Amino acid sequence: MPVDLDSGATAAMGRRAIQPPAGAHRWPGWVVTAVPALLALALSLWGLLRQGAIWRDEAATWTTAERSLPEIGHLLEHVDVVHGLYYLLIHAIFEVFGPSVTAMRLPSVVGMVIAAAATAAIGRRLAGPMGGLSAGLVLALLPAMQRYAQEGRSFTLVAALVAVATRLLVGAVCPPEPTNARDGRVRRLAWGWRWGGYTAAMLGAALLNWLSLFALAAHGVTVVIAHRTGQRPLSARWLVSALVVASGTLPLILASRPQAGQVAWIRPASASSLLGVTVMLVVSLACARIPRREGTGLSQVQVGLSLLAVPQLGLLLASWLVQPLYADRYVLFSYIGLSLLVGPAVAWAVRTAESHGRASGRRRRRVRGEFLLAGVVAVAFVALLPLELGLRSPTSRTDDVRAAATEVTALARPGDGIVFVPDQRRDAALVTPSAFRGLDDVALVQSPFASGTLYGIEAAPARIRAAMLAHKRIVLVTDGAGSGTSGSSASSSRRDLVKRTVLARHFTLIASADTGGRRVTVYERVK
Repeated sequence: MPVDLDSGATAAMGRRAIQPPAGAHRWPGWVVTAVPALLALALSLWGLLRQGAIWRDEAATWTTAERSLPEIGHLLEHVDVVHGLYYLLIHAIFEVFGPSVTAMRLPSVVGMVIAAAATAAIGRRLAGPMGGLSAGLVLALLPAMQRYAQEGRSFTLVAALVAVATRLLVGAVCPPEPTNARDGRVRRLAWGWRWGGYTAAMLGAALLNWLSLFALAAHGVTVVIAHRTGQRPLSARWLVSALVVASGTLPLILASRPQAGQVAWIRPASASSLLGVTVMLVVSLACARIPRREGTGLSQVQVGLSLLAVPQLGLLLASWLVQPLYADRYVLFSYIGLSLLVGPAVAWAVRTAESHGRASGRRRRRVRGEFLLAGVVAVAFVALLPLELGLRSPTSRTDDVRAAATEVTALARPGDGIVFVPDQRRDAALVTPSAFRGLDDVALVQSPFASGTLYGIEAAPARIRAAMLAHKRIVLVTDGAGSGTSGSSASSSRRDLVKRTVLARHFTLIASADTGGRRVTVYERVK
């Protein structure tokens, strides 16, 4: 069948777009959004605790959210200002429900549910009920989305706001035609609410993670495409919204520039990252070849391909031109665009199979499209099951700060000195202070709370050396074999070199344990 790539040029090119499937009008709108939302909720709650494991990024969330508001403000003056709004949200949740792994991760669960529902709503508007349902289900099944739905970080919340903003943009670009004067007034009022809601949602996303401005750029591409294909020109309205969002985010961007060293740990995009982006784009372009509905204004290709390609390629380009920045979680919202392309393609395949069964005349054996789609989802779930189980394992993340704390409890004695290499590994003591009670943090001279830092301020190398030599036993907490280390400053590296040198020259190893991506080692002073 010839394929329509541009819905605005359908008539001119003589291509035939598909009509909505028979019976699709029977589906209430809430069903299309509720089913993916329920699947996302079930997958997000399944194994949410990971046996209580918390990895290093979540440890930063935990320890910051436990501080008072003045202490959080003091911290943001020095570090992590880009996550300030998110930290305030988790702080409020901890104040109400108390600090717990569940309380920390539930906002991410909520973000995942909203993102799946909003993606389904976008797909329904652009590709019909079956296409919308499939798009929401695809997003809920993506392993990357499942991972970050179970982490105490802001990424699925950003995705939720981008999804809501995209739905509002689609509604503003493709409003229903009025049938009378009253409908016209209602439509104008709805336009205002849509643009106001769009601006608020995009500003919220940018304040949670200003790299979500790539989604704003993707929306700009969609608006330009809509204008060029003869649809309602709304460039001026979008430009006003974009100006408000950019202006509201600019102070955060400027404040974060002096803290750019925090992302020094990011390496140039690897071959596997480039391959992953390439595969997604190829799959999306293949899915873009399917026939599309008539009379929808925008198409899922115009919306989805922009939302996938612009953030992914834009972040890669920024990584090459400015500094390495590419990490898939920073543009997690781009998976919404992938789902808007893959979902309708799955729906088209299901409708084609259903139509073939209807045409064959085998009414007794004919399977309705809903059941075929359910079967596809079940097969995808089973195929992804090993990966899904791995994501819910305590060992699925880089490390587990609580596992290290458990080993310290087992190996350390009251009065022992303790050192952390690098100092970021002090997060284990901050998340589980009871495990380190009675131990002397020999390098620390100013606590994280007093210094307005995540991990505190350590003494000069000479002072660290003298403090270590004053103890008979030293416990060392460091990264395990194969565990990545966040970027450390040169001064921290000198301190770490002194710690290791003193242990090698004046102490002997008596016990060691590797667990959760961390290594806990006990040394005793040589007599």
